[in-house]
Amino acid sequence: MKLRVRINKDTRRLELDGPEPTLSELRVRIRDTLLGSDVEFRLSLNGTEELLDTGQTLSSAGVVSGDMISVILPQGSSQQTQPAPETPSGAENTPGSSEEAGGTDSISARDAVMEEWLEDEECVSALPPLLCCETEEEGVIPHTLERLLDSARCRNTSDCLMLAAHLLLLETGFLPQGSNVNSGEMPIGWRAAGGVYRLQYAHPLLENSLVSVVSVPMGQTLVINAVLKMDKTMENSRKLVLKPEAHVTADWAGGSAGVVYRDLSKLSRLFKDQLVYPLMAAARQALGLPALFGLAVLPPELLLRVLRLLDVVSLVSLSAVCRDLNVATQDPSLWRHLLHRDFRVRFSAGNQQRDTDWRELYKKKYKQKNVHRCRFYPHHVPPIFPLSPFPSPPLPLYPPGIIGGDYDQSPVLLPRPRFDPIGPLPGHLPGLSVPIGRRNLRPGGSRPDVRRGFI
Repeated sequence: MKLRVRINKDTRRLELDGPEPTLSELRVRIRDTLLGSDVEFRLSLNGTEELLDTGQTLSSAGVVSGDMISVILPQGSSQQTQPAPETPSGAENTPGSSEEAGGTDSISARDAVMEEWLEDEECVSALPPLLCCETEEEGVIPHTLERLLDSARCRNTSDCLMLAAHLLLLETGFLPQGSNVNSGEMPIGWRAAGGVYRLQYAHPLLENSLVSVVSVPMGQTLVINAVLKMDKTMENSRKLVLKPEAHVTADWAGGSAGVVYRDLSKLSRLFKDQLVYPLMAAARQALGLPALFGLAVLPPELLLRVLRLLDVVSLVSLSAVCRDLNVATQDPSLWRHLLHRDFRVRFSAGNQQRDTDWRELYKKKYKQKNVHRCRFYPHHVPPIFPLSPFPSPPLPLYPPGIIGGDYDQSPVLLPRPRFDPIGPLPGHLPGLSVPIGRRNLRPGGSRPDVRRGFI
């Protein structure tokens, strides 16, 4: 563990051996290397509160690699951290020269410490991501996924996608079941005959439960079915359809693990939000256990701020999700805020009684608004025939019709029926002043129709 130790405005670098160094080892190391054996001192992280030595490790005391440890000396003590550098023979050892040399050495030491510190920070920032949701750059994947790719020997893009799905289940706490399950390797028998993938998991937060994951390639997609079995009586299933081409590149067989996947963060969000988290939430609700994630686990003040951003229709729909959200949506301050936001109701000192039912008042205002809208803006009466998405063809000037029935007896009084193969024009067209009855529009005049005798 690498630490920085500050003594009298002078910072030194100190490195402790061992995986879990203790606070006692740090005190001994500071006394032997930086201070004398007869010097009393105290250690602190913030310069004021003392770190009490009870035999605990530095990690349990909240000290991590790179922290600054302040050494508090007794008042009036002017302990030197190191002896002054020796001057070469023949040089004058004046007070001014010694101060300049000490100042130069301290500045150079401080610069060296800062350079090493920046190098350590760059090394830490250059580490590969631990989770799939942390992958932001292309070509960088978690080390666990690289080990799975090296050991699995994928045959197609669906195999590569199943490796990522297996890692996402491990990230959410699921433990693979079966014999000889080694770290960095897929469980034995995960790739069954016919291209079907079968895996089984257990979760420590879901007692007496078993999750069976069966994935089937169907065309260009991979259908993942997860079934959660509890106490051999209750079952809950979720389904997710993924496209391997959306998350596995065409160079998956190129030999480099960094170019196999793309959009791993999007895959992580999609897989966990639509498959893993709903499955766990339904299982814990069935077992009577409290929720672990979602809106229901937010603090009341944060949940109330989220609900204030919704409209009233979404708020009513949210109240029917579960009992906890239903109780949260009944908050009086929420409906008071919605009443002011939607109807601009100003509250004075007279109408702010504690026993006011703001929800019922909002419902009353909402009904009055709907009645006012229906009164002044009546609903549009829909047409008898449904509107066609295609434009209707223009009506011909002489639409066809069929003569028969009562029209033959009184052709002038009754309008001519449709589908008349002989008549040239209907009784009356909108926009045209044509009298009801039959007219001969031929240029030769109004001659009798000789075809009527054959009908």
